[in-house]
Amino acid sequence: MQNKLVEWIVSYTDEWRDHRDDNYLSDWKEYERLWRGVWAAEDLTRSSERSRITSPALQQAIENHTAEIEEAVFGQGDHLFDIEDNMGYDDPADFEYLQRYMKECFKKNKVRKAVGDVVLLASIYGTGIGEITLKKSKEFKPATRPLENADAIQIGVEEVEKINVAIRPINPQNFLIDPNASTIEEAMGVAIEEFVSAHTVAQKVKEGVYKDTDIDDDATPNKDLEASWIDQEYNDDKIHIIRYYGLVPAALLESEGEEEIVDLLGEEDETELMEEYGDLVEAIVIIGNNKLLKAEKNPYMMQDRPVIAYQDDSIPNRFWGRGIAEKGYNMQKAIDAQLRSHLDSLALTAVPMMAMDATRLPRGSKFEVRPGKTILTNGNPAEILMPFKFGTTDASNIEIANKFEGMLLQATGTLDSQAMQASPAGAGEMSITLSSIIKKNKRTLVNFQDSFLIPFVEKAAYRFMQFDADHFPVKDYSFVASSSLGMLAREVEQLQMINLMKTLGPDSPILPILMQGVISNSSLPNKNALIAQVMQAMQPNPEAQQMQQMEMQLQAALITAQTNDLNTKAGKQQAEAQQIAVETQLKPQEVQAKMAAAIATNLSAGTEDDKEFERRAKLSELMFKEKELDLKEKDMMQKLDIVKLQMEKPLTME
Repeated sequence: MQNKLVEWIVSYTDEWRDHRDDNYLSDWKEYERLWRGVWAAEDLTRSSERSRITSPALQQAIENHTAEIEEAVFGQGDHLFDIEDNMGYDDPADFEYLQRYMKECFKKNKVRKAVGDVVLLASIYGTGIGEITLKKSKEFKPATRPLENADAIQIGVEEVEKINVAIRPINPQNFLIDPNASTIEEAMGVAIEEFVSAHTVAQKVKEGVYKDTDIDDDATPNKDLEASWIDQEYNDDKIHIIRYYGLVPAALLESEGEEEIVDLLGEEDETELMEEYGDLVEAIVIIGNNKLLKAEKNPYMMQDRPVIAYQDDSIPNRFWGRGIAEKGYNMQKAIDAQLRSHLDSLALTAVPMMAMDATRLPRGSKFEVRPGKTILTNGNPAEILMPFKFGTTDASNIEIANKFEGMLLQATGTLDSQAMQASPAGAGEMSITLSSIIKKNKRTLVNFQDSFLIPFVEKAAYRFMQFDADHFPVKDYSFVASSSLGMLAREVEQLQMINLMKTLGPDSPILPILMQGVISNSSLPNKNALIAQVMQAMQPNPEAQQMQQMEMQLQAALITAQTNDLNTKAGKQQAEAQQIAVETQLKPQEVQAKMAAAIATNLSAGTEDDKEFERRAKLSELMFKEKELDLKEKDMMQKLDIVKLQMEKPLTME
């Protein structure tokens, strides 16, 4: 029964492995060698090539891209995700507790390092794959408890059972998948194969995880599963393990009717068996050296497979993606060919060579050139020996290699900081270049969040709900990735905000908001305290507001008083002007009256002329007084109007 299940799975995994190796394995191994800078005979660019140098251009592109994605994912420390309250739960403190619980578990199981390794593998091979592992462990914590019948406290440790969820990075050379599928969920099944130490298998057999099976501890070596740069592998005390996650015929799993199925297997061929027992169920099967170690139905409540994967750069309708190594492969080969050609040329032009007349050398002499060496010749050495060189090495080879390196950075969407500093491009051109690079990295980040990070957090939460319900309530949570900007994008954004702050000035109300954004995007250890201080500075102070209102009221009262004072002065000046105008009008009449009086004094008294003059003088005086009374009456009316206007706008200090 076990052999049939093993044969059924191995038959599929062998076909999947052949398809993968025929299409991808040779390229993957070369990508790995280029990343590590390891030379191999199959990497020759021409048959006469002697130099083995490998340019670090592709290594730099891979590491820059990996660092940018890691910074975007872990730029905010361990804050990888948030929990959205889309179901209307009452207590938001539950979400904060669950986040702390999961983050503590992830930190303890070194999830950050494992995710970083997955990102690196995705940059090299094009696809990042991780296996979610679940393990129960016992932890010891310091504790105290009171002693019975004694006023004392016992100090010791207590044992606590914990559920640990972690992730293991999987090299694509160790991963098998149904070639017809483009995602893990669509595949009939997936398998992870690797070599493990024999003592690990023995320990799991002892714990009851694996079946007690007669299994050899020496596995057949397989260079495709091991590091390609190692010449001699250690082949003792290791077992070839295949962990299969996927669909298998229900009849092939161990059950209560195992004996009946064994009898049927002896009577029916494989085709008839699949027709009759073709009901496929999700299962987990572990095979060691072609022996069944474990077979069970999928034990997880969501029936999900504990494997997740994402593409560094998407290839539609394909499972295997495109990585930085594939993008920069052609330019890397061109750079290596140019550098190796340059070094091969130096071997001919930099080292002196000698041409000689072999017939005139002493018989049996061994000719060599070194400092202090005495060379014996039969005749004049100037006629027998002649040093020469094969021309000179073209210095443009290095310049061409640098241009190829620029093309590699362009193809991979990475940026060389040294080249950026030496570039004479203006700020506008550099901004366009950075924008293009940031957008390319953003595509990879979106793939990582949607296909890897959030599925991992969700599956980890499901396992906590199922196996640690006491600490993790069973609810339908919605997780959101909290990945930030990468280092390059963050520097560009910081520069833009700082330039904007310079243009606004210190008194702008938007300045504290921009300052908060600058501090949030920084990696300062005390940025939370700085943000709190900025937020406190942004909040209004009641005492300051009251003082400001009082100052505004006093200022308004002062302006009102000054306005009234100016109005009063203006009215006074207007009255004085009117009085001057009246006096100006009366002045000619007064002069006329004085002239008449002067004339009267020259007339003779007691004559008829004198009487007529006096009568006219009195008449003129009466007319003058009447005119003066009219002017005074008008002046009084105007002053009365001014007083009324002033009474309508009284002076207030409110």
